[in-house]
Amino acid sequence: MKKMIFYYLLAFLVSLSACKPNSPDSIEKKIRVGVFNGEGASAVCVIETMEALKIDNDISPVTVSGKDIMEGKLNELDALIFPGGSGSKEFNSLGQQAAVLVHKFAHEEGKGLIGICAGGFLLSTTPGYPSLKIFPEPDIRDGYYDRGRGLIAFNLNNQGKKIFPELEAFDSLYVQYYDGPIFKYPESSASNIVGSFYSDVANHPGYPHGTTPGKLAFATSEYGEGKVFISVGHPEATAGMRWMVPRMARWVSGNELIPYPEKLVRPEINSKEILYTDDLVKFEKKNFWNLFHEEDSVVISSMKNLYSIRSRPSIRWSIGLLRHQSWIVRLHAAEYLLETEYTNAIPDLQAAVQDEENLEQKKVLEDILESLKGIVCRK
Repeated sequence: MKKMIFYYLLAFLVSLSACKPNSPDSIEKKIRVGVFNGEGASAVCVIETMEALKIDNDISPVTVSGKDIMEGKLNELDALIFPGGSGSKEFNSLGQQAAVLVHKFAHEEGKGLIGICAGGFLLSTTPGYPSLKIFPEPDIRDGYYDRGRGLIAFNLNNQGKKIFPELEAFDSLYVQYYDGPIFKYPESSASNIVGSFYSDVANHPGYPHGTTPGKLAFATSEYGEGKVFISVGHPEATAGMRWMVPRMARWVSGNELIPYPEKLVRPEINSKEILYTDDLVKFEKKNFWNLFHEEDSVVISSMKNLYSIRSRPSIRWSIGLLRHQSWIVRLHAAEYLLETEYTNAIPDLQAAVQDEENLEQKKVLEDILESLKGIVCRK
């Protein structure tokens, strides 16, 4: 128990060391990043993107709708992120007039744009697809665009390693993927690949193989005076890699690429490709139902199984387990949230601490809570 408490305290102190106090001058100098939150933007993706941005204490993240853009909100921003969800629905929600303002924001005013998964669809130049046509590459959309999900493998080239030097020593890297765009990349391309797939994502029976290897996983481009960054996968949803999102925001807004706490830069915790074939989807569902089992050992085993397959939704499922009748289940749920850096659960963990009657157990939860708070540098 003492070792476990020491670990949590150490994690908290290391994370806190990167935080800076907020003086009035520092508030003025914050990097202002908007996350599009209109219809079509997945609520989960918006939350996880906002939470990832909070890793960087110099970034001030806000949600932005099409209405907000029409009312001049872009004038207050340095960068705008279009998150996962549905690219066409995000475009519909944005509306043509707000779309013109987004073009001006980047092209004329030199501000930054980031597209994550569906945001990449939205920024693409895909023929016949309703999009902003800002990123110069088209998505293949070969009838198999819903290729599946999982933890996919990619590698960075030299340009990518300059933006993410913490990953320079890694030949194989992994990030969550969920039906993201697969871009064509002609030799005359005006964009720069900084990271490439080598996973062959074709999870459903009958889907063609060999399409995704070599395709861009991360890419940059210029748009007039502005900069664009595309992420086909979901670093904001990948423990150990969430810091890539504020790094991208710094890059597109022309700010210094500062280092982040070592406890958050953990590419080594994801060491293999995990593709969600039909069998793995069934395994995930089976373990979800076992979270309701009357035996604590089965519930805990299911949490471990879900983490072993890097089940993205299982992190959110564990939040309710903070209110389980069993202390050992509550503890494992709290540890899972810390391991996966799920800072959106801080209010639930605060409530769990408040409700905990056993003083020793309360102290353990308090240590985990402080470690999770330390990640976002907001106290």
